[in-house]
Amino acid sequence: MEFFLVQTLNGISYGLLLFMLSSGLTLVFSLMGVLNFAHASFYMLGAYFAYQVSTKIGFWPALVVAPILVGAIGMLVERWGLRQVHRHGHVAELLFTFGLAYLLEEAVHLIWGRSAVEYRVPAELDGPLFHILGSPYPMYRGFMMLVSVAMLVSIWLVLTRTRIGLVIQAALTHPHTVEALGHNVPRVFMLVFGGGAALAGLAGVIGGNAFVTEPGMAASVGPIIFVIVVVGGMGSLAGAFVASLLIGCLQTYSVALDWTFAGLFAKLGFVVSADTPLATLWTIKLSQAAPMLPYLLMVLLLIFRPKGLMGTREG
Repeated sequence: MEFFLVQTLNGISYGLLLFMLSSGLTLVFSLMGVLNFAHASFYMLGAYFAYQVSTKIGFWPALVVAPILVGAIGMLVERWGLRQVHRHGHVAELLFTFGLAYLLEEAVHLIWGRSAVEYRVPAELDGPLFHILGSPYPMYRGFMMLVSVAMLVSIWLVLTRTRIGLVIQAALTHPHTVEALGHNVPRVFMLVFGGGAALAGLAGVIGGNAFVTEPGMAASVGPIIFVIVVVGGMGSLAGAFVASLLIGCLQTYSVALDWTFAGLFAKLGFVVSADTPLATLWTIKLSQAAPMLPYLLMVLLLIFRPKGLMGTREG
């Protein structure tokens, strides 16, 4: 029972962090039709900016300052880079964002080096939040979930209860009509792209000290973000939320379990030996296969439901 509760909470907290990352990418894709390969790099920048700011004025100011800085960089990228290649089609956009990811990683190498930095959990959040059957549950995990849920509610309120949210949704389907009504659609695109980058930066602030802040963090989490967007459905925030929790729990549980097909066969009365066909495959532990499970889920979903769980448009 303790294992189930702890792993479920860990899976939910990790899934909510993944949603903070994938929500920005989903927003940008749903409005602009751009799959931003550099999105995880904004997550990395958020962690490094938070580390730098926290060393000067503390973690709490960094929680606000770092996402704003990343969002400003995102707006500059859209205005002076992505907008210039947008008219050349999706291939040019993909190549631009792909190259941007490498440039940002090299910039991090030049400024902060190639080793991990000491970006730590703040002292006031470094302790147990509560105890589960005698085992302490980290306070910072609870803080991560709180920030993620607050961000989810904020996005929903902005998109459904504010004027700018209505303009954004209208620009998604009828950009020319919105422009005819006097709204600057390119500026809306710039703000949305910057907002998506800021959300990734916020995820970096929260996740950088919970895990590791190092130059390879973007490459390690980047593919998972695209898996979430595809599994949830291209352009669907609700789908990204469900997919994030699903994949977060899937990975959290799988890395903690040593189940094998050989063990399952043994319970059914079949013994796997060295002479059994594909014997190596049947003895692979679930924890060893954990990194590939999200991709396996994506492949199966693309076969049986190409639009994803809650997809609203074709890719």
